[in-house]
Amino acid sequence: MAISFDKALGVHPQAMLIRSQRAELLATNIANADTPGYKAKDIDFASALKAARSTQQSGNSMVTTDANHIAGGTRSVGGSELFRMPNQTDTGDGNSVDIQVERNLYTQNAMEYQASLQFLSGRFKGLNKALGSQG
Repeated sequence: MAISFDKALGVHPQAMLIRSQRAELLATNIANADTPGYKAKDIDFASALKAARSTQQSGNSMVTTDANHIAGGTRSVGGSELFRMPNQTDTGDGNSVDIQVERNLYTQNAMEYQASLQFLSGRFKGLNKALGSQG
């Protein structure tokens, strides 16, 4: 009897990938808080997750230009990256980063990433136990 990791792990692997990419984007926003003209970006998590799930269900495919190339799938959330609407008025330098908002979003994203990580850890322990392994 084969184990379907997609069914066993659910949405959490995709969620962790998106959260990881979102953390990079939020960190970039924080790093550019004083850069004139920089516009804060974020990822629409719901649409990125929906796209990841549809890719998972339909299967990943990659165009290869040579028969010896290894087939693979995409690992990014492309197209879900958006500019954030600023909460504050323009300070005169064209920068739309609100450092408090970015820090809060980064912290929330990190906690949600950790929750998925703990869930997956529990799932792997359960699968390991189901397979009769000691551990």
